[in-house]
Amino acid sequence: MGSSRAVRRFRGPLTVVIAMVVAVSVVCMLPRWWCGRDADGWYRGDPALLRGLAEGLVAFEAADDHRRATGGGDGIAGMWGLLAHQMTAQGLAQVCLEHPEWRERYAPIITRAAVKSLLPQMRAEFTSVWHGRDGLADLDSPDGHAYLSYPALALGMARLIDPAFPADLAVQHDALIKALERRLLASPTGLLDTFPGEAYPTDVAAVAAAIAVHGRVTGADHTAVITHWAQQVRAVQIDPGTGLIIQRMGADGRPHDAPRASGTGLAAYFAGFADRSLAEELAEGLFGQERTVLGFSAIDEYGDGYSGAGDMDSGPLILGMSIAATGFALAPARAFGHRETFTRLFRTADLFGLSVQSGTRTRFATGGVIGNALMLAFLSSGPELAR
Repeated sequence: MGSSRAVRRFRGPLTVVIAMVVAVSVVCMLPRWWCGRDADGWYRGDPALLRGLAEGLVAFEAADDHRRATGGGDGIAGMWGLLAHQMTAQGLAQVCLEHPEWRERYAPIITRAAVKSLLPQMRAEFTSVWHGRDGLADLDSPDGHAYLSYPALALGMARLIDPAFPADLAVQHDALIKALERRLLASPTGLLDTFPGEAYPTDVAAVAAAIAVHGRVTGADHTAVITHWAQQVRAVQIDPGTGLIIQRMGADGRPHDAPRASGTGLAAYFAGFADRSLAEELAEGLFGQERTVLGFSAIDEYGDGYSGAGDMDSGPLILGMSIAATGFALAPARAFGHRETFTRLFRTADLFGLSVQSGTRTRFATGGVIGNALMLAFLSSGPELAR
């Protein structure tokens, strides 16, 4: 009898402990499972997921075309418009490289998005900062105008995918690449300024990507300029202590900012088009910034020994973690086969991006069209890698 009472007294506290352990396990595991439920599908390039996000961007471009055709305004413009149309072209083109059977559906849309990235209103902010000098109107200028890499890359991807790419647009594309190649070869630091006196290594990585894609499309030999650029990235633009790209520099190679993960993540993505080994080096530095809690990972924006605030490149920082850098890191994680890293990063991207299914379409609710265009490009990264 006494023994039974002792067992009952012991069973009560034990039940509470077990219940607490179960509750804590559920609290810890449920968000991890829920936010990572599609990670493996994205990593493998699941057609339903890719097509769902791609179709959302097709709808964006169709609505933008309709507004322009009916006098309803120019739609999204400026720097964000440039990025939205360029990354839409980019992501849809990568999807076609992975699924060639979709080329007929997406090729005309890729070309239309690329053409819109050339519109004057997309680079109005840059033209203003350059004291009214439109970089596209004066390709003979020695000025860097590295932001032209974005429409140049969009055109190259469209030309790679679309068999009906217009001949006059190909001539314009050739001229733009020729100007960027000449400027990059003439730069002893491998840097071109985006704004007067201000160079962003990430933008220059996009220049190298645009030149490399042009070579793939036309058969032109751009080896000399890609080699020069890669050498100078290693010699001048990477901080040896952290392995991260210095975010902002003078065209003379002097740092204007700290080594940071957001710039490194995007540079690693663009470098993949031009120099696979360099892209892997940048990815290694980026993944060194990964911080993990309960199966969720985020990327620390500043390398060891550096600190600072967030900005438009990194987004707001949460305990030093950059949501932008976390999203950017998905691209090299997928492209270079880091499945577990990709899964941890995707959980965080899904948590903050709030992925939503609506019929056959997928979107990340908090990112808007720019966030969705970026996510399509990063989540389909891989087939564009330099060969």
